Amino acid sequence: MNYIIDGHNLISQLPGIDLNMPDDEQRLIELLILFCQSGKHKLEVYFDRAPVGQAGISTHGRVRAHFVSERSSADDAIRKRLRILGKSARTWVLVSSDREVQASAREVHAQVLSSGDFSLLLQSRLPGARQYQPESVNPTPDMPLSEAEVREWEAIFKNQRKPDPPK
Repeated sequence: MNYIIDGHNLISQLPGIDLNMPDDEQRLIELLILFCQSGKHKLEVYFDRAPVGQAGISTHGRVRAHFVSERSSADDAIRKRLRILGKSARTWVLVSSDREVQASAREVHAQVLSSGDFSLLLQSRLPGARQYQPESVNPTPDMPLSEAEVREWEAIFKNQRKPDPPK
C-alpha cells in the first residue's frame, strides 16, 4: 500500500510524540520505517515549516520525508503531489484529517484515511506496540473510598455544600 501522510497532522494523533518535541519529525519517521517493515508499504510524509536551509527530501528505506519550506505548506505540497500522480493516485492513500486536503485526494480518486485511524493502524502493526499506547489505556485501579469519605461526599451532594479544601 502507498501512503501520502500529513506528518504534523499525524503526530498530533500519536501518543508518545508531541509537536513541541525538538525531534518529533524524526520520531515519526522512525515509527514509519518500522511500519514499512510490517508489510509492503511505501510512504511519503510531508512536514511544514522546515527551517531556512533545511527544506528538501530525505529517503529512509521506503519512507520519503518531504520537509517543505516556510514559504509553502505541507498541504500545498501534498495537493501538488496528488496532481502529479494523476490516474495513479488511485493506488495511494492520503493520511490527513484536514478536510480540504482530503477533498483534493478524493478529486483524484485517492483513498482517504484520517490521521486518527492511521494512528491506530500504525500502533497495531508496530513491534512492541504496547509501548506506544497512551497511559490511559492501562490506568491504575481507583482506591475505594473510606466510610468517612463516602459520608462526606453524601453530605456534599445532599446539602450541596462545597467540599473542604484538600489537606
